[in-house]
Amino acid sequence: MPQIIPIKELKNTSGISELCHNSNEPIYVTKNGYGDMVLMSVELFEDMQKKWAIYSEIATSEEQIKAGKTKDARKSLAAVREKYDL
Repeated sequence: MPQIIPIKELKNTSGISELCHNSNEPIYVTKNGYGDMVLMSVELFEDMQKKWAIYSEIATSEEQIKAGKTKDARKSLAAVREKYDL
């Protein structure tokens, strides 16, 4: 379940830092009852960036498949083996 905190709690920086490092998901900050910011630890952010990169690669691959931009795997492997004398 996502954690939601009001912006006034950001005054407690050490407490917020601890909360970020103990949570495996982003912390949503509200201002006047509306979403304003998202906080997370650097570790969580880096993990999310890795996932986003993978998702992006998958989306690109799916677009290439739909566009017919594919190669026969057996022919490609044979070409690599021949090129590198494997």
